[in-house]
Amino acid sequence: MSSDVDDVDVSALAINVTIPEALRWNDTRRGEAFTLTTLNVRLLPDGHLAVKAYGKPVAGGRGAYVSFPVPDTPELAALVAQAATRAGELWTAHRGLG
Repeated sequence: MSSDVDDVDVSALAINVTIPEALRWNDTRRGEAFTLTTLNVRLLPDGHLAVKAYGKPVAGGRGAYVSFPVPDTPELAALVAQAATRAGELWTAHRGLG
């Protein structure tokens, strides 16, 4: 294996973040209401972040795995920024394959 890490093609960096109770919201898709509980945050090639929300049907059950847009609020933007910073710290401190 080559030791030249510049040749490694990382195609995606993504993290899942639990949305604190106080910041959760409901949204509807195809007539079914969902409570959004998780953010999926991706680091784009240009260094910016992209985020989608996922959750559970309010009525219970598994429901469909459907993404929702994230409202543009200062609280959710701060959560995403803090999560990305923390993920960077964790990646930097990795200890290799366990």
